[in-house]
Amino acid sequence: RACPCGSGTTYGRCCRPLHRGTTDAATAEQVMRSRFSAFAVGDLDHLLRSWHSSTRPAGLRLDPGQRWVRLEVLDTARGGLLDSAGTVEFRAHYRAAGQPGTLHERSRFVREDGRWVYLDALPD
Repeated sequence: RACPCGSGTTYGRCCRPLHRGTTDAATAEQVMRSRFSAFAVGDLDHLLRSWHSSTRPAGLRLDPGQRWVRLEVLDTARGGLLDSAGTVEFRAHYRAAGQPGTLHERSRFVREDGRWVYLDALPD
């Protein structure tokens, strides 16, 4: 099946290895895509594991009535192989109670213990 992150490849070759912890994201965009896919497939462990320790909530609960359906990556700044921080701007499309919705965010990612993790959202 296609990966929910919209990469154009299969889930098994794209985000699933990141979700299982068998590989780490190489870039900030890759971890952001894996987090979108984790919301789409309900992988709370990956969401918490890929969240910076200083901003990570104690727990998460996903809304069972919300379905994440499509991701658009709008822009990336830094966040590459040699960077220690980066920003990814995206639109995440969902359906809740039969109605469409969109989350637009500029997220900050940093390396923690050598791994890319989500830090926080920049204010609009």
